[in-house]
Amino acid sequence: MTHSLVCPETVSRVSSVLNRNTRQFGKKHLFDQDEETCWNSDQGPSQWVTLEFPQLIRVSQLQIQFQGGFSSRRGCLEGSQGTQALRKIVDFYPEDNNSLQTFPIPAAEVDRLKVTFEDATDFFGRVIIYHLRVLGEKV
Repeated sequence: MTHSLVCPETVSRVSSVLNRNTRQFGKKHLFDQDEETCWNSDQGPSQWVTLEFPQLIRVSQLQIQFQGGFSSRRGCLEGSQGTQALRKIVDFYPEDNNSLQTFPIPAAEVDRLKVTFEDATDFFGRVIIYHLRVLGEKV
């Protein structure tokens, strides 16, 4: 059964937070299921989110909801197991809109993921994400 794999034990990191205001724009808002909150990156050439899961997972889908005007034209999902180096799993191409977008992922068993957002639609390279979900199953 496919379900969200991000849990309280999942360790997340982000490339940046707008004005370092983690209370209003921090990474916790990626996973809080609140329509009123978001992660807002600071400016830069690319932005990223890393996730370290407490156990091995099999990823099947990635779901992302951007704020229109602050998305990316290209994304890359990388993953690894244990201390192995990250390896590319898939490139994906988001649309610049406010809808929840679903990207199918080729079967990958990992305990670490890195989602990189490149070629931002915002002139300054900022990315705003309301929801980030990793779907699949525990191995």
